[in-house]
Amino acid sequence: QVQFVESGGGLVQPGGSLRLSCAASGSIFSTYSMGWYRQAPGKQRESVAGITNGGMTKYADSVKGRFTISRDNSKNTVYLQMNFLKPEDTAVYYCNAIVWYNSTPLRSWGQGTQVTVSS
Repeated sequence: QVQFVESGGGLVQPGGSLRLSCAASGSIFSTYSMGWYRQAPGKQRESVAGITNGGMTKYADSVKGRFTISRDNSKNTVYLQMNFLKPEDTAVYYCNAIVWYNSTPLRSWGQGTQVTVSS
């Protein structure tokens, strides 16, 4: 069973940057497409970015040009580099294995990592 541990969140000022990490257990990490999601207070969880096992990427329109997803299969880790952060990026961020064409999550959620963008 694959499990995920997210880290790297924190408090940052608008315009700042953060790099999130998601460490996955399980020996078949490299076969999965992976995705980052976020959930803001009072809102539904939404897909933010995805990456195939071959490195193809996709992004929500709200983060395109500001966020970059990447992965290191040798470390069973996926990353989310977030630049030019805005207050509306404030949320708990999660990762998961995904069905590529519609970003449906495949496994149980981890604890997430809180990102707060505020001056």
